[in-house]
Amino acid sequence: MKKYKVGYTTGVFDMFHIGHLNILKQAKEQCEHLIVGVSTDEVVLDYKHHLPVIPFEQRKQIVEAIKYVDEIVPQKSMNKLEAWESLHFDAIFHGDDWKGSSMYNEIEQKLAEHGVDVVYLKHTDGISSSDLRKKINK
Repeated sequence: MKKYKVGYTTGVFDMFHIGHLNILKQAKEQCEHLIVGVSTDEVVLDYKHHLPVIPFEQRKQIVEAIKYVDEIVPQKSMNKLEAWESLHFDAIFHGDDWKGSSMYNEIEQKLAEHGVDVVYLKHTDGISSSDLRKKINK
């Protein structure tokens, strides 16, 4: 397994669950310094068309408290190249449920031009914030 100097991952981290913890742990195992972009409420509303259950500041504090996380930044845009331009990470980590998607194929191509690897981590089956939201709304 390749070890990166600076890694980056992003997420909403709404209703923090074991899948979130697993991604952060797996990402940290592969880098010296892990930066986590926590999506702002505005970003979530823009691409998921609903607000998170937990407000941004609280989600940020929860993720900050996780021992695998070295640095938190607000994710104000879904543009990963823009994030790289300010953070200069060597690898971006994402759940493997997105591997092969048109969105991530494009991200892989753009970041590869800057020597950045896209590393897919095993998705935790059977849990997601969307699933939790559905259970709560029953």
